[in-house]
Amino acid sequence: MALSESSKNTNNGDRVLPDSKSRDGISSPRVWIEAYGCSANVADSQAIAGALSTNGFEIAEPDEEHDLNIIVTCSVKDTTEHKMMGRIKALSSTGKPLIIAGCLAKTETEKLQRQFSGVSFMGPRSLTKTVSCAKAAIKGIRSIELEDVDGREKLNIPKVRINPVVSIIQIAVGCLSECSFCQTKLAKGQITSYRIGDIMHAIEKDIREGCREIWLSSTDNGCYGFDIGTDIIELLRKCKLIPGDFSIRIGMMNPMYLGSLKGSLIQLLEESNRIYRFLHIPVQSGSERILRSMKRGHTVKMYKDIVKSFRDRCPDITIGTDIIVGFPGESERDFADTLDLISESKPDIVNCSRYGARPGTSATLLEGRLTTEVAKDRSARVHELATKISRDRNMNWIRWRGSIIIDEISQNFIQGRNYAYKPIFIRKEKSDISSPQLGDRIMVRIKKYSSRALEAVELG
Repeated sequence: MALSESSKNTNNGDRVLPDSKSRDGISSPRVWIEAYGCSANVADSQAIAGALSTNGFEIAEPDEEHDLNIIVTCSVKDTTEHKMMGRIKALSSTGKPLIIAGCLAKTETEKLQRQFSGVSFMGPRSLTKTVSCAKAAIKGIRSIELEDVDGREKLNIPKVRINPVVSIIQIAVGCLSECSFCQTKLAKGQITSYRIGDIMHAIEKDIREGCREIWLSSTDNGCYGFDIGTDIIELLRKCKLIPGDFSIRIGMMNPMYLGSLKGSLIQLLEESNRIYRFLHIPVQSGSERILRSMKRGHTVKMYKDIVKSFRDRCPDITIGTDIIVGFPGESERDFADTLDLISESKPDIVNCSRYGARPGTSATLLEGRLTTEVAKDRSARVHELATKISRDRNMNWIRWRGSIIIDEISQNFIQGRNYAYKPIFIRKEKSDISSPQLGDRIMVRIKKYSSRALEAVELG
């Protein structure tokens, strides 16, 4: 079972796989699973692995012989699609049965069917069909499971976690936005929020199994609950009361919905040390004209007001944002507005992407496509500015003392997160026999910084 590089950057850790199974001396079918893209896709891959491992399948380790390939795909960018197509081609060429799951399976079904005959498909909202689809594929029977089922059963599917201390809980599927560039809406549809009681039950189960970080994930957490008469604030108020030593990370929230929730959310962050002081607020552009063309539903002022409100009350909060450069019609003035917005709002993290037309989205009809060279230049300028800001923001943490939860261990270092979800690593000494384990909470002092992370020493 594997993750893409992008997923590994957000969900590091050792794999946890079920014990090998056999029945009456007959080996169980072995499945290789790999996932790409957002944390929701990672959660889907873990649910797929869990459903199969509890129904007579074994999950393969890298380089192990196996009987079936499953790839959970992402279609958010054209460069991502190219990578997906390459991996699908490689997996298909092995001659083993293949199931293509995730967003690309739903948005590019016909294209994939033309290029890869005999493969099976499973959409983002069809995971309850996992076992039947896998059994059919191994028998050489092709399945196409792309219908949008209710989805709430996802929370009841057992999971095989890639990181044993990180629980990714999907609180909803789909969203309410109509962004002109986004293919995810085509794949996942309108929002279906899961009930608070069901979410709490899933969290409680994962905490009993040793999880210390709870990621609340969806396409847009900002509009969670709008379809069932609740919201993310009520969910957080209930979840923070669950017993145990754990912290909650809130997933992406679009500015158009976060604006009305900011007062209550700030109060929650001030009252509770259970919720990481971390927000992912994708603004996408600093140009009002481009935001309208993107159909984002928010203005630059709305984003600025949100950031100012949180920084005024929680100055140490970690804020991440997303930027798209090279959107059709983006002038140098529009791009300058984006640089100005980044300079003013000073996000700790900037995820910058070059625009790529996605089939089925309305932005493909827009005129004024920019050259690759211009988009690359603008992306590099955003990266340069964002790196400087991240470094300056991290400098403020020098000499900070406090506790972190260890969520990654490698050969040379251990890494944890503090209350602001800052990545903090400690170098391992060769003579250190009793180094902290995954899930341990330890006290540290920060001694160095860079634009990407903080380095600390453990305090006795």
